[in-house]
Amino acid sequence: MTDELVLVVPTDEVVAELGGGSPSLAILAAGEEELAALIQRSGAFRPRAAMEQDPTWKQVIPYPVLRDGDAWFLMRRTRAGSDPRLHDRFSIGVGGHVNPADGGLDGDLGRALEREWHEELVVDFVPTFRFVGLLNDDSTPVGLVHLGLVYEGDAAGRPVAIRETDKLSGSFVASTDVAAVADRLETWSRIAFDWLEAEPAVR
Repeated sequence: MTDELVLVVPTDEVVAELGGGSPSLAILAAGEEELAALIQRSGAFRPRAAMEQDPTWKQVIPYPVLRDGDAWFLMRRTRAGSDPRLHDRFSIGVGGHVNPADGGLDGDLGRALEREWHEELVVDFVPTFRFVGLLNDDSTPVGLVHLGLVYEGDAAGRPVAIRETDKLSGSFVASTDVAAVADRLETWSRIAFDWLEAEPAVR
């Protein structure tokens, strides 16, 4: 089977130009245009399996967080997922890789963002996504080889359901319910939750 090709950027350029590469960095509330320029200059599509083991490259991951007013769409991963590092963990983000069919080498990740949105969720809408910031965390094996672009969108009362129910469950919950499973949130979700909890929900 042909290995999936994913969009990557050189880690050393992320460190030099975007301020990444440090576990102390959570979300950088800027960088969308800088990352687009970096992708245009040095981005490439490489086999995912190799990139998962190569920290000299960062896999670019659009990472939308869905709200409904003050509620959060909280998901729990089952053991049917392909990445055992994420089994039984909770998430508030719908992250996914950028593939050649998405384009992306021009720095525009909108197609990948929308594709992942529809692949993960049963919805009949695409919200207006607000760019929150770049998320980098090298303190975990997963984070070491990924770079997130955090976005926030509001369901505004519209129905949302999980598509792959064998791999995920999910529903809208209050902030207190997310905080109650904080120790089981995926690292990126914990960082995004802590950051966004201090901000008003998208209206």
